[in-house]
Amino acid sequence: MIEKKEFGKTGFSVSRIGMGTYYDPSWIVLDKALHVRPNEERRVNAIKTGLELGLNLIDTAEIYGTERLVAKAIKGYDRNDIFIATKVWPTHFSFEKIISSCDHSLATLETSYIDLYQLHFPSNKYSITETMHAMEKLVDDGKIRHIGISNFSLEQTKEAIAALRKYEIISTQMDFSLQKRNIENDLVPFCMENNIAILPYYPLGHGDLTKASAYPSEAYNEIIANHGKISPSQIALNWFLTKFDFVFPIPRASNPQHVIENANSMGWRLSQKEIDLLENSFK
Repeated sequence: MIEKKEFGKTGFSVSRIGMGTYYDPSWIVLDKALHVRPNEERRVNAIKTGLELGLNLIDTAEIYGTERLVAKAIKGYDRNDIFIATKVWPTHFSFEKIISSCDHSLATLETSYIDLYQLHFPSNKYSITETMHAMEKLVDDGKIRHIGISNFSLEQTKEAIAALRKYEIISTQMDFSLQKRNIENDLVPFCMENNIAILPYYPLGHGDLTKASAYPSEAYNEIIANHGKISPSQIALNWFLTKFDFVFPIPRASNPQHVIENANSMGWRLSQKEIDLLENSFK
């Protein structure tokens, strides 16, 4: 069962599990240097598989070299039903470069608007005020609908919020998983209080949490006994869904079968006892 919920304050309902399109550094190098894209069709089909299932949240970035794959995957689908998030790289954070980067992403994605435009990392080179003024102009011009950030600490998040004059930060994207929970100490409570959506990247812990061996046997065996045939990946993703209602993990969509597996993380819930067992195991 595909679960959907409003994404932050957008008014747009997205699937609780999204699809990420960061593959690996070698993909980026091959794409940019040689225009070679390994397993491109399989990756496009993975995104299409998710769309067919009802996963409508897709995350990409200008640096990934995957915006063109997203464009190919969404052809034939109603654009208004899909929530596309992309990111601008910090070297492009000047007013003029952000506008130019957004125009380039729009052309590559073959769309007239971007649902969520995110600052990929904080920048020490450009003023956050200049950067955010450019982001607000993009909203005014109808090129983007919402503003997000990625890899910003709590203090940097507050600075970004303060730099905006008339729009809000809708979301933040962070390295967050069952085995990496440091942001629960500060950023997570702040986002919950301010209705800021969180997009966890590496929600499967760089692949570690896709293996049964990553879980202590007591926790894993009890969960399997209670819920039947579920995979380690589904446990890791369902942990987010059970614990938070404003968190939307974006596991990588590179294989159609994995996308189906990830989608089946929805429609059920871990118990509080199981949550406790898992979290005590990954302290």
